[in-house]
Amino acid sequence: MTEKVVIIGSGPAGHTAAIYAARANLNPLMFEGIQAGGQLTTTTVIENFPGFQEGINGMELMTKMKEQSLHAGVRILSEEIHSVQLSSRPFKVKSQTQELESETLIIATGATAKKLNIPGEEQFWQRGISACAVCDGALPAFRNKVLVVIGGGDSAAEEALHLSRFGSKIYLIHRRDQLRASQIMQKRLLKNPKIEIIWNTVVTEAKGQKILESVNLKNVQNGEIKNLACSGLFYAIGHTPNTNFLKNQILLDKEGFIITQSNSTKTSIKGVFACGDVQDRYWKQAITAAGTGCMAALETERFLTGVD
Repeated sequence: MTEKVVIIGSGPAGHTAAIYAARANLNPLMFEGIQAGGQLTTTTVIENFPGFQEGINGMELMTKMKEQSLHAGVRILSEEIHSVQLSSRPFKVKSQTQELESETLIIATGATAKKLNIPGEEQFWQRGISACAVCDGALPAFRNKVLVVIGGGDSAAEEALHLSRFGSKIYLIHRRDQLRASQIMQKRLLKNPKIEIIWNTVVTEAKGQKILESVNLKNVQNGEIKNLACSGLFYAIGHTPNTNFLKNQILLDKEGFIITQSNSTKTSIKGVFACGDVQDRYWKQAITAAGTGCMAALETERFLTGVD
């Protein structure tokens, strides 16, 4: 039996797509992958997702989404997709235990934040270390505290500027002597009295007891190591989209994100749709991922019914 729609991924985008597809009587099958619920399951308190004025734990939010998907009739397999074959329809999908065919695919595999792999990183991840200032910067743990941002591009500049609204002092750490960020972003950084750029420097260790308390900094020119007391360390060094299983069968940008049509989740292959962080190089928020998941399901329904 050929499936009508297979959804690959189980974050906010995947579950929103699944709920909409189920309500459209498409009987969707979801492969939730190894990390069921996606990156949000590693987040502590989420305060900017509508409907939860007191905030909600990331794992709890994704559990609620999964329960809603199951209630809607979504079939969920706790398996990871190893490969797909997109040269002809129906598409072929292969997991650890089975191979099947589907008329359409919704890819919602997300993107993984790049890490430094330094001592203390895993210990203090979400205990002072984060890869999303917009998600976590306003948390009480970071208000009126010294915060550190790593990076040199526009994203790092935006993170530092955003954090300056909450922290008492923001240090932007960059391994080179000039930023990659656009000139306008650099001007904004330099004009902000709360932000200080530390040049030619890398973070080599995160330290603390139960939560992050400081970082070790190494000057790449003279090797000097200093300890900087801080309450937050924010990575702005990019994300790696989870697209390896596609084997370049679909149009990707230079960083590996799936390219979708403007104002759409349509990819370069008819019948294949992409939503969430796997095609979002910029926003990377749970609510925007959910929005594109809705779009993907609606566009899939239109495709299957011949409307589009």
